[in-house]
Amino acid sequence: MLTQRLPLYFRLVRLDKPIGTVLLLWPTLNALWIASDGRPPLGVLLIFIVGTFLMRSAGCAINDYADRDFDKYVKRTQERPLTSGRIDAWEALAVAGVLALAAFLLILPLNGLTKWLSVPALFVAASYPFMKRFFAIPQAYLGVAFGFGIPMGFAAVQGHVPPLAWLLLLANVFWSVAYDTEYAMVDRDDDVHIGIKTSAITFGRYDVAAVMACYAAMFVITGGVGYRLQFGWPFWLGMAVAVACAVYHYFLIRGRERMRCFAAFRHNNWLGAAIFAGIFFHYLLTPAH
Repeated sequence: MLTQRLPLYFRLVRLDKPIGTVLLLWPTLNALWIASDGRPPLGVLLIFIVGTFLMRSAGCAINDYADRDFDKYVKRTQERPLTSGRIDAWEALAVAGVLALAAFLLILPLNGLTKWLSVPALFVAASYPFMKRFFAIPQAYLGVAFGFGIPMGFAAVQGHVPPLAWLLLLANVFWSVAYDTEYAMVDRDDDVHIGIKTSAITFGRYDVAAVMACYAAMFVITGGVGYRLQFGWPFWLGMAVAVACAVYHYFLIRGRERMRCFAAFRHNNWLGAAIFAGIFFHYLLTPAH
């Protein structure tokens, strides 16, 4: 019965682990606030919040489908519903399809450019899990998938995608490489054994340095955007808190201990929240033009 399957589907799409959704949401909110000068239309805001949740959930289902033959060899993923055989592969695909369709239906009231951008957004999100077969740093591809809400947000509010949006997307790519390398450091031994590619394996003994370099690149680009837009002290205070979070992550991951690396990954929620809070309060305290 469906009621008996629902708890398994909830686990399939990680409703019990919302960290992935918020890591998608912060850069999307940043884009909506900047694109609208701090006053995003309520309808657009709700569409993007719900759409972010739906697409992240669909991505989890596709990821588990793609990795169903690998996850059984990874300590952390052996008990996922699909890997453990409690649901079938077709069910994961069906769940992903329904969620992706729901996300598309959500954006139908938006302009044509936003709808067109949803096509590459869907392609990148659906193809990311397969990048681990041959791409040395699939986390960079993930950054594009997790950041596509940025150009879509600008398109929805402004009707076009300015160069600033692509800079923010680039910053998100660096941030994604940083936090997902921390995540990959948790599973590195298992990933080496089963033969998939991750940034933690590619960076090797320079993994910690690479994570910190990616954080630095993200801060430089985001700070450059803030400087270009003449953001005030709330933004720079938020950036300072975010930098402090990254420094804290260094002390968590430098020993490469599994659970401390996972804690650093999860803590990126606060790093993203700090940057958004800086943007939010800048616009809140700045008189409307």
